Amino acid sequence: MNITIVGLGLIGGSLAKAISSRTSHIVFGIDRDPKVLDEALADGAIRHDIGLGALEKSDLVILALYPAQCIEFMKQNASRIRKGAVVTDVCGVKKSICDALTPMAKEFGFCFVGGHPMAGREQYGFEAAKQDLFDGASYVLTPSDGCDDGVERIRELALSIGCGRVVLTTPEDHDRRIAYTSQLPHVLAAAYVNSPTCPMHVGYSAGSYLDVSRVARINENLWPELFIQNRDALVVEIDFLIQNLTRMRQDVASKDRDALTAALRNSRLRKETYG
Repeated sequence: MNITIVGLGLIGGSLAKAISSRTSHIVFGIDRDPKVLDEALADGAIRHDIGLGALEKSDLVILALYPAQCIEFMKQNASRIRKGAVVTDVCGVKKSICDALTPMAKEFGFCFVGGHPMAGREQYGFEAAKQDLFDGASYVLTPSDGCDDGVERIRELALSIGCGRVVLTTPEDHDRRIAYTSQLPHVLAAAYVNSPTCPMHVGYSAGSYLDVSRVARINENLWPELFIQNRDALVVEIDFLIQNLTRMRQDVASKDRDALTAALRNSRLRKETYG
């Protein structure tokens, strides 16, 4: 299968490395930075750099750009996609992408399958890409109607690069769940390290500080877009967090040991039950 990856950052670059090292598929790369393309060629992550012409030769096109960039790229290049080809993305929000690209797929005769590999690092860019980034990860797909073959192609590809499972759902369900499992932890980490006490942690911090603050090393250009595009679901989760923090603050201030014990017991039991 000929595969074109558009955008060779952390996720796109890791996909290129994983596909090229673990499968026999031929990988083309498209990136606006010539240095990244040169590095990807030298690394063996991509086989060829033929620019936008790769779109016409590909059975599968993977959009590894920010959400708004994915939509704009396809507005400009959807006519280049081969009829019958499969297009997917790797964005952390799905409804806005699917709403924009599904009609394009019908108009131009390709199949669009929304996608989100549940993997990442605190670093970003091709230099942070790893061929084993997806080992054991879930790969979420939000397929449109009539794309069973496309879903199967992506499922087989995901498993071949080390993913542990492929999950099918709707864009709305994906965005609701991801607000809690991915976006809220980034909000929490950012708020945590923005405390005026943060600069004084050295010598007094260990695993707890590192665990909570890890994802505060965030891509500040990408995440605001993800937060805003999924704002309805994310605001609900932020409100739940504020309610829980407010209640715990009140219990600490009033020295209500029984209430604190009950809250902490409940959190322990929920973690033990749900992982």
